[in-house]
Amino acid sequence: MFDVHKIREDFPILSQKIHNKPLVYLDNAATTQKPKCVIDALVEYYSQYNSNIHRGVHTLSQKATEHYEATRDKIKNFINAKNREEIIFTRGTTEAINLVANSYGMHFLKENDEIIISHLEHHANIVPWQIVCQKTGAKLKIIPINNDGEIIFDEYLKLLNEKTKFVALSHISNALGTITPIKQFIEKAHSMNIPVLIDAAQSAQHLSLDVQDLGCDFLTVSGHKLYAPTGIGFLYGKKNLLEKMPPYQSGGDMILSVSFEKTIYNELPFKFEAGTHNIADTVAFGKAIEYIENIGIEKIYQYENDLLEYGTNLLSEIKGLRIIGTAKNKASIISFIFDDIHPHDIGTFLDSDGIAVRSGHHCTQPIMKFFGIPATTRASISFYNTKEELLQLSEGLKRVVKLFQS
Repeated sequence: MFDVHKIREDFPILSQKIHNKPLVYLDNAATTQKPKCVIDALVEYYSQYNSNIHRGVHTLSQKATEHYEATRDKIKNFINAKNREEIIFTRGTTEAINLVANSYGMHFLKENDEIIISHLEHHANIVPWQIVCQKTGAKLKIIPINNDGEIIFDEYLKLLNEKTKFVALSHISNALGTITPIKQFIEKAHSMNIPVLIDAAQSAQHLSLDVQDLGCDFLTVSGHKLYAPTGIGFLYGKKNLLEKMPPYQSGGDMILSVSFEKTIYNELPFKFEAGTHNIADTVAFGKAIEYIENIGIEKIYQYENDLLEYGTNLLSEIKGLRIIGTAKNKASIISFIFDDIHPHDIGTFLDSDGIAVRSGHHCTQPIMKFFGIPATTRASISFYNTKEELLQLSEGLKRVVKLFQS
């Protein structure tokens, strides 16, 4: 049985009040709340075995290294990677994409090569590729979307050609919730020997990911969207590609030896992990993965999908509300607008009711331009949310409408 009320007890922040109202947290696409086991892992690290890793023979260093590297193994199993050295710790999805853009893109792409992204991308999967194009002379090609907010596969096929040298796509849109059938995009690219990067920042917490089944060459994840702390995430990359790529940053731990004449780089994964890493948050990331696996990602998806359907039906009944992003296959995100009420006003009013939503362009300005709007209000759902909370959102929005119509 999926007992949401028992699950909510694991998240201390959910029991607080905002403006004397119970917190209704519906901003999970921006960042998720943290279970007590994750918070406890941070406290335990700093109070019991705080030490640098990989570099000491003393007990604290050995223990810190053991816990840090254990998270790498947990991630390997979580996404079914073939090798643990294919997991590179980063600050999150943004740094992971920049790592690939700089280390792969700058070294293996050249003038007139083409990089394909889609109209659904977060800025973090647009700007790095624009920079690669500016510096190498490569060209950026964009797959269009339809009015439901879905990538048009036939248009993707038209863009693929002998000049295409890289594809980078989001798995789930952070602005619309669209789930892209990513495997068929990968298979088509691979039939032409084109590597593919998947931005899984919005999918790792909702869907089961199997990189060997998907076949992707790179995959990026942010820990803070997966119930872990901020400032930690990872890049998955196929071993044969990572071995060919030069280091993204240089310094300690990414070297085997240094002299003034020559530096020999360390083996994977350490070649891409320069300096003292985010040890505490990496350890806590492992606890977050354990927590999710204990509940079951399939159960989480089913519960969240039920909430999405319930919430969509509720909000669709509100006069003047228009949902932006109506893909047939969606994750638990509901973005919406009122033609005569600014999203920031909606967010401010809902906050006075203790309801946290996100208002803005969600770092997806091209999507907003496509729909001819400046911004949306976005309610994003997690497995600790309830139907009662979505009803509170609906009632709050009705009060917003009433206020602005009076």
